[in-house]
Amino acid sequence: MLVDALFAGKPQAFGPRQSPSSIIKDQFEQLHIELNGASEDEQGNKKLHGGPEMAVHQYSQESYEALKKQFPNIAHNLIFGSIGENISAQTMNDENVFIGDTYRIGGVVLQVNSPRAPCSKINQRYGVKNMDLFIAEKGITGWYYRVIETGIMQVGDRITLEHRLQKTKSVRDIMRLVRSKNKNMSQIIEAAAINGLAAEWLRKLKK
Repeated sequence: MLVDALFAGKPQAFGPRQSPSSIIKDQFEQLHIELNGASEDEQGNKKLHGGPEMAVHQYSQESYEALKKQFPNIAHNLIFGSIGENISAQTMNDENVFIGDTYRIGGVVLQVNSPRAPCSKINQRYGVKNMDLFIAEKGITGWYYRVIETGIMQVGDRITLEHRLQKTKSVRDIMRLVRSKNKNMSQIIEAAAINGLAAEWLRKLKK
C-alpha cells in the first residue's frame, strides 16, 4: 500500500452560519506530523476536532464509490480529499482496518483508535441532506489515528502494518455496535476492552 494523496487545510467560513471549518482541504506532497496532527492542517472547531485522539484522518477510496452510487447527482464532486481526510490510499477500508492497528507511513508511526463520527458539515459540503446519516448507517466513516512517532510523510510513501492486536474489531464493527438498536452486550464488552480505543468511543460503548 502506498500513499496516493495527502490533504490539509486552514479554517474558513463555511456553511449557512459561516462558522470556521477546515473540511475543504488542499493537496500536499508531504505533511509534517506532530502529536496533534499535521502542522499544515488546522481545525475550525478545536472542541470537536483535532487533538491527539483525532490527529490524522483517513478515508477509504472505496467509500467514495459507495457514495457515488447512492448520490449519483453529485458524483462529480465526490473526489478524494473532499470529505476532509488527510490520507488517501488504495485497498484500506473500514472493514480491513482495525482498532489498535499500528502503521508506519514514511517517517511517521500512527495507531488507529476510532471511527470518525460524521457531522452535518458533510451535508453542507456537498449540498445533500442526510449524507452524514448514510455514512454512519453504512459504516463508511473512515478512521482517526493517534500519533506514536512524529515525522514527515510524503505522497508515494509505503504504508506498512507493524502491529495488529489479537483481540480487536474493525472500524466498521465499532460504528455498528454504537449505532445498533439491537444491542449485543457480549460484543460491546469485547469492544470496550480493546487496547487503544479512543476514550470518546469507550464512553459511547458504555452508554
